[in-house]
Amino acid sequence: MTSLTLVRRIAARPAIVFAALISPEGISHWWGPDDGPVLLAETDPRVGGRFRVRFRMRDGTEHESVGEYLEFVPPTRLVMSWRWAEGGDAGEAGRESRVEIALRPIDIGCELTFTHARLHDEATRDSHEWGWNGALAKLVQHFSEVTNSRT
Repeated sequence: MTSLTLVRRIAARPAIVFAALISPEGISHWWGPDDGPVLLAETDPRVGGRFRVRFRMRDGTEHESVGEYLEFVPPTRLVMSWRWAEGGDAGEAGRESRVEIALRPIDIGCELTFTHARLHDEATRDSHEWGWNGALAKLVQHFSEVTNSRT
């Protein structure tokens, strides 16, 4: 098993970013590695609640991930199980992993630390790193655009 950790600085308060992590409308702005659309986002944000997100990539492929919220501490910590329901890496089919997101306030807004743990192997880790880097870039960009539209 292996894991990856990514850190991003976001121009929004932790509570605002936390809402984007758990609400269907917020998820629609950032989930997925490229600029393809989120087709479905269902969330029940509470410990024991579930989520389901389906997105289409630019190449036309569709992917769906599902999981359960394991820890829910607004606005600083979110932990969830995570697995591909459809699409994704062939070696990951049916395998559950764990996503942990921590938010802490900083001068420009917040620092997000994203950890995807319990990944099957290095190839799976590398694939998820590519995907999550794309998604987190969209999250950072979304709040950059929101902040710039207010000035």
